[in-house]
Amino acid sequence: MLRNTNLRYGAIAKWLHWLTALGFLAAYISVYYRHWFTEPKTEATLTALHLHLSFGVSIGIFVLLRITWRFTNPTPKPAPGSRWEHMAAKAGHFALYFFMIAMPLTGYMGTHDDTQFFFLFNIPQFAHTPLFDWWVVDQLGMTFKEFEKPIDFFHKQIGGQYLVWMLIVVHILAAFYHHWIKLDDTLQKMLPSKA
Repeated sequence: MLRNTNLRYGAIAKWLHWLTALGFLAAYISVYYRHWFTEPKTEATLTALHLHLSFGVSIGIFVLLRITWRFTNPTPKPAPGSRWEHMAAKAGHFALYFFMIAMPLTGYMGTHDDTQFFFLFNIPQFAHTPLFDWWVVDQLGMTFKEFEKPIDFFHKQIGGQYLVWMLIVVHILAAFYHHWIKLDDTLQKMLPSKA
């Protein structure tokens, strides 16, 4: 079953969910590998950087596809729960989607390098695009250095270092709470079908 139903997510939604999750895991592994295990300005650190950038671009693509698919498919009905639980779930999903969009965007906009997308082709850095010239230089009247500072701060210090992984942990704990404590089918809806 490719499409969602009122009871379960379809194969496409599941694939996009798990590909996004793996993308975030790989992005974290590559960036922390770069910081902890490589020397600056070496081939290893550049490889880790371009892998991180490539995973970030991939996440952006997966999220665009997820949002498109979400608007063209029904969303399975949530498991029975209190008003507070449903509000918390909606707020958590909103926060996750916000960061799934914001992290690839700020990562791309704040990087000093072109992205060698998995070493297959080159994606020019944002500062070398007509959109940057029109929006940042002409409309905002900023240099790349001025623009990059708050973008980088959000991407690295606020999102990457703290909020994103905390949201992911809360999301995982919520899934386990539904599965092992509430004993409902919330987690099962996103797992591969046995049929």
